[in-house]
Amino acid sequence: MKLFVTVLGLIFVLEAIPYVLFPEGMQRWLARISQMPAGALRGTGLFALALGLLLCYLTQRTALFP
Repeated sequence: MKLFVTVLGLIFVLEAIPYVLFPEGMQRWLARISQMPAGALRGTGLFALALGLLLCYLTQRTALFP
């Protein structure tokens, strides 16, 4: 549980960095995202989900990351 909470905290830190460093750029980017079709957002989300699961699998079940 300690590792989970640590990783969750790190996610919050990494997600906040663009908003702190480039607030105007993030506003423009979020406005563009709101114009994207739902299917494109879903596809991007599924890709990110699959990539995240693959990275978790590779780090936990293989010797690629000792």
